Amino acid sequence: LHLLSRRQRQMCIRDSYKSIFPTFVQNINLGQMTESERKQIIALIQREVIPAIGCTEPIAVALCVAKATETLGAKPEKIKVLLSANILKNAMGVGIPGTGMIGLPIAVALGALIGKSDYQLEVLKDSTPEAVEEGKKLIDEKRICISLKEDITEKLYIEVTCEAGGEQATAIISGGHTTFVYVAKGDEVLLNKQQTSGEEEEEETLELTLRKVYDFALTAPLDEIRFILETARLNKKAAEQSFQGDYGHALGKMLRGTYEHKIMGDSVFSHILSYTSAACDARMAGAMIPVMSNSGSGNQGISATLPVVVYAEENGKSEEELIRALMMSHLTVIYIKQSLGRLSALCGCVVAATGSSCGITWLMGGSYKQVAFAVQNMIANLTGMICDGAKPSCALKVTTGVSTAVLSAVMAMENRCVTSVEGIIDEDVDQSIRNLTRIGSQGMNETDRVVLDIMTHKGC
Repeated sequence: LHLLSRRQRQMCIRDSYKSIFPTFVQNINLGQMTESERKQIIALIQREVIPAIGCTEPIAVALCVAKATETLGAKPEKIKVLLSANILKNAMGVGIPGTGMIGLPIAVALGALIGKSDYQLEVLKDSTPEAVEEGKKLIDEKRICISLKEDITEKLYIEVTCEAGGEQATAIISGGHTTFVYVAKGDEVLLNKQQTSGEEEEEETLELTLRKVYDFALTAPLDEIRFILETARLNKKAAEQSFQGDYGHALGKMLRGTYEHKIMGDSVFSHILSYTSAACDARMAGAMIPVMSNSGSGNQGISATLPVVVYAEENGKSEEELIRALMMSHLTVIYIKQSLGRLSALCGCVVAATGSSCGITWLMGGSYKQVAFAVQNMIANLTGMICDGAKPSCALKVTTGVSTAVLSAVMAMENRCVTSVEGIIDEDVDQSIRNLTRIGSQGMNETDRVVLDIMTHKGC
């Protein structure tokens, strides 16, 4: 014991005595979280879990256009947009809120005409039919040029240059959907953080583990984390509005109809699927309905929220239990995304559904061990699901993700876990997470290139 670290000694003692003194062992302190660290985590969550209207990639482009337009101080006569491949991929087939149109050109036009950068990922919420018509004219007059930014490694990169009256202004977003790293008007540089940003440096100092996520969710003062309930309110409202309309492939509405009774049964499971897919249906179709995003993705926010909310509400869980389960779910997503990156070839539903599986497992009465089992089961199942851009059929992938989340939680509660002799799973759950994110951020890069090539060479 004397050769081990303090934490290793405590864990060794806990494991040695757990069969003899289970209650005592459960209460052994594995290291108190400092107030500073707790506040850091809360600040991180508040940065990453924010409202968004529409798919975040075209909306981030609109945000960058809005900033460049504001810097120019005039309505642009010409707008040049350079994008990384992943931004382009995620913006090609998705509806733009309030327009009835698909793709980047109208998002760019509206960013210049009515966008306000202060609105962040709700930049287009002031859109009107008149603005849409004016935006169509900008497109028809070929005042907007969109192309791929060559020779960059950053997967989330947006560069916009607006010109009017012989003057020009440039804005660049990089690394995060709302992270401006460069703003200039003519030769005057107003902002230049292209090497590193303070936000990124702060995040790097915060080392999360699944155990730390679990402990934070269960021990943080309730009043300090109550704000996470807004994710439940906003995302559930989006699903309920979707049930009233006919958005995308209407998967959520379909699952809630006759099929719910004839095939799937009127159950908590079928309700989890219908609510989650419905919110995704509306968002991907371009409904002017806000959702709460996570790590720059509305679908991730939806998938981390609604399965937990539906399970909690239909099983009579208390408000505190809902708050802590939502916090566990959302912080798990943030933790995994830290090593995966904002955008990758791996579908975001894999990560988000892993978060909701943790929350559901805990609501079922699971311990940390069983929450870790749920994560292992998720990684063993869904790793490799490709991202082929944002589009209405994302609702299908979201439904696959959350159905697997429930399955993984059920297995975990039966103390069933994929073992370290199987595939990419490691004994250490945090290493399994790193294996997952390594595949998504490194191993699937060629997949990303092939997917984009296929998407940009289709006959349609």
